[in-house]
Amino acid sequence: MPLPYVPTGAVPEPVVELCRRFQQAGFRAWVVGGSLRDILLDRPTGDWDLATSATPKQVMGIFEQVIPTGIDHGTVTVLFGGEPYEVTTLRGEGGYSDGRRPDRVFFIDDIEGDLARRDFTVNALAFDPLDGGLIDPFGGLADMAMGRLQTVGVASERFSEDGLRVLRAARFAATLEFQITDDTQAAMTQCLDVFAKVSPERVRDEWLKAFTARAPSRAFEVMRATGILGVTCPELMQQVGCVQNSYHAHDVWTHTMVCMDACERGPIHRLAGLLHDIGKPATRQLSDKTGDYTFYEHERVGAGIAERWLQRYRFSNHERDQVVDLVRHHLVCYTPQWSAAAVRRFIKRVTPERIDDLLALARADALAKGRDVGEELQQLEELAERVQQELAAGAVLGTRDLAISGRDVMQRLGIPPGRRIGEILEILLQQVLDEPALNQRERLLGAVDALGRGEP
Repeated sequence: MPLPYVPTGAVPEPVVELCRRFQQAGFRAWVVGGSLRDILLDRPTGDWDLATSATPKQVMGIFEQVIPTGIDHGTVTVLFGGEPYEVTTLRGEGGYSDGRRPDRVFFIDDIEGDLARRDFTVNALAFDPLDGGLIDPFGGLADMAMGRLQTVGVASERFSEDGLRVLRAARFAATLEFQITDDTQAAMTQCLDVFAKVSPERVRDEWLKAFTARAPSRAFEVMRATGILGVTCPELMQQVGCVQNSYHAHDVWTHTMVCMDACERGPIHRLAGLLHDIGKPATRQLSDKTGDYTFYEHERVGAGIAERWLQRYRFSNHERDQVVDLVRHHLVCYTPQWSAAAVRRFIKRVTPERIDDLLALARADALAKGRDVGEELQQLEELAERVQQELAAGAVLGTRDLAISGRDVMQRLGIPPGRRIGEILEILLQQVLDEPALNQRERLLGAVDALGRGEP
């Protein structure tokens, strides 16, 4: 239930002072956008945006530090008290021929006219912190009270102006936990051609915001139902109705949604949960022997699909590596019979940096099977304990951890730098993984001598 007013003190004093400076200069300013919406929904607020009757040039005359971030469209960034605030002149807009930005803007002096160009009613509100006036010309408060998301005016017109709004609607369905109205959702499906013009970077950013929701599956169910997902990631659409083996109660799509929601280590971890089984539809086969489905090497195939998609949508190298590694290694087949050496090899393969994220993904993956997985979860906890024990004991997991270096190998065998040095160090590492006590300088040099003589 939204608050019918903005509580005293909810707007930070620097924002109030900004509005006061505008008033002293003969202008008005209002708090607008997501921060105001979140105050009214009693949610944590983010960046603070202002709308003002002052033109960008006049704003630059009022404040000392102003960055012309979007001055062609009436927007500047005011640096005030060490913080940035986006300030936009009240404006109307012309057509959107590119489905992204207005072809032209023109300044107006009517706050309601400015709010009329915004996307959804819950974002089309304004608040003057100096007089306490809350402006709601399109019923945003009523929609908040009903948990309802709909556009300002005709939905198809709003989505045709900016294709990103289609995806924003799906994101808000999850982050605000609102229900999209039927006419708004129907218009989303009709405007996919405009959405297809949206840049990969903007799509990526909306996905990452959706992952912050309590249940991001709400956004992805909307994407599936409206066709958004077919535009951005058709590989995921292939999961819908893809029946799994008897270990799973759900098809691949439903399993993926449950797994993603259960991932709790941040947006990138949830992205890995979304993509972890993306290789299953391409690898599904019905076994003649068991009469059940198999997904041979779906984790390897899925890692390749995920990497190509992440490149297409401009994720950073670090984010891409993290997700691809988790997809590639997500199938954890631990049993209590694993030896200590097997645990160390598992850590080496996954890397210590990824191990906690992987085990968390494995737990979410197990929970998403929809069956009794108590024993599987217990075994994952046992594996986590054994991993921590090995790490605490200083397990040697890479050639750099060995008690000798490549230079030692060259000097011992009298050979020049080359591939053979790395091969010898890797052989030594495998021996140390089996027998940690071997990681002593003299013992390793003796092993080097044996390798030099061609002994195993």
